Amino acid sequence: MFNWFQSLLPRTSDFFSMFESHAATLVAGADALAALMDGRTVAEDHIAEINRREHEADDIIRQVLRSVRQTFLTPFDRGAITSLIGAMDDTIDEMQSTARAVALYEVRSFEPEMKQMAGMIVEAARLTAEAIPMLRDLSRNGARIHVLTEKVVRLETSADDVHARGLKRAFEQLSGTPMQFVVTSEIYQHLERISDAFEDVANEIDGIVIDHA
Repeated sequence: MFNWFQSLLPRTSDFFSMFESHAATLVAGADALAALMDGRTVAEDHIAEINRREHEADDIIRQVLRSVRQTFLTPFDRGAITSLIGAMDDTIDEMQSTARAVALYEVRSFEPEMKQMAGMIVEAARLTAEAIPMLRDLSRNGARIHVLTEKVVRLETSADDVHARGLKRAFEQLSGTPMQFVVTSEIYQHLERISDAFEDVANEIDGIVIDHA
């Protein structure tokens, strides 16, 4: 009975293309976030773009999770697939949370440290998008993938330093306007969470390389 059921399942699914499509939403979302933080163009356009990319990512993760259940042969352990796409989706979700906070509080000017963190997020997104296609050939690309994920981890550490510096400066400058400090610290917190989420993605990718290369 079980063998008959297995014969009905697709033998393979193109998980790699799905990962790569999701990585493209991370790059586009990060670019829109950096443009939003730059503050020189229409904020609503960038917020709408981030929301659109998050919806695209939601469609992709649903496709991945459905394929994991329906596919008999997967390129990695099912747990590794769901953990990686889940970490990637957390990243775009955090970008959307940042955009929502900006819209809610009608923030239109951003601190230099916020812009610096946004730049680091763009770099982390691009490194991730470079690493993801290399999962197609782990034995050949394992060393290069590790170099890329190491860069993402270092970016997260640097972003933590920028976050602390920016938060301290905000506290010093906004001590007389507590509500403005609350809003500023929340934006910083969202940006830090995006950096943390990219580190999680890097760790998931490293785990796949270690287990399957």
